Amino acid sequence: MPNYTFVVNGQSVTVDAPADLPMLWALRDKLKVRGPKYGCGINVCKACTSHLDGEAFNPCVTPVSECAGREVTTIEGLADGDELHPVQEAWLEQDVAQCGYCQPGQIMAAVALLKKTKNPTDADIDAIQNVCRCGTYFRIREAIKSAAAKLA
Repeated sequence: MPNYTFVVNGQSVTVDAPADLPMLWALRDKLKVRGPKYGCGINVCKACTSHLDGEAFNPCVTPVSECAGREVTTIEGLADGDELHPVQEAWLEQDVAQCGYCQPGQIMAAVALLKKTKNPTDADIDAIQNVCRCGTYFRIREAIKSAAAKLA
């Protein structure tokens, strides 16, 4: 099998994997990065949302070969040491998580949105397609608005 080298949460890593192995499995099984969750494997639920070169992507449908030489950031790489990212802080302040399964992907999608849209509307926030089976969408919206204010 070929080797693929890329950066995960600031650390250069190399994995031995088939070219078509979904990046999610390289992260979870080979690198033991557990933040991105497996939900559907077909880019519908988006529980695995992470960032690839600063843009939201879904590693469940992205082959590891497409990540070679690139930078992957998961929820584990979002905080700066002990200092949480403003979106993570807002999530806690708004008590967003219920079961918590989708929250790493939700947070990563929110961070990507706020990089592009400094003052998102409800429609901008509603365009995030990450699924929350517990239905905490109202609290997610409030947390994103709170984080936007913190980042302004």
